[in-house]
Amino acid sequence: MRIQQLSELIDYVATCRIEMAQLYSRLHTQADSSRVKLMLEYFQHHQRQTAEKLENYIDEAPKKILDTWYKDIVFEDFVSRCQKQTLPANMTEDDVLELHLELDNKLIGLIEKTSLSSACSETKGALEDLVRVEKIQQQRLVHSSIRMDDI
Repeated sequence: MRIQQLSELIDYVATCRIEMAQLYSRLHTQADSSRVKLMLEYFQHHQRQTAEKLENYIDEAPKKILDTWYKDIVFEDFVSRCQKQTLPANMTEDDVLELHLELDNKLIGLIEKTSLSSACSETKGALEDLVRVEKIQQQRLVHSSIRMDDI
């Protein structure tokens, strides 16, 4: 995937979040464990909320930032990766968390990479803020997942 404008990047990340939610929904139907199903439902809900927030950001962010052009931002076909991803029916909570962190870190890495290649300080700052928020959300999600073990 070649990204040329920041608005395309954010829209693509939102699309990837929806694909992650669909992946978790598919895994939910295949999972044997009720605890894993609960975790997948939680992750699915979280991804849909994150996608919605990103779409809202596109609607509200300054056009100057969204119209920033990039020359060489290339990213893997994340959507296809989500569609092809599988886990066995006896998947564990750790398997699901590991998969989630791998996918989540790829998206955060894309935003970080874009931030580093931003010439405009305003755009760079906005992307750095987005990365910080994504990492905080990831931390909270991991903590919530760990607390599920206490249930």
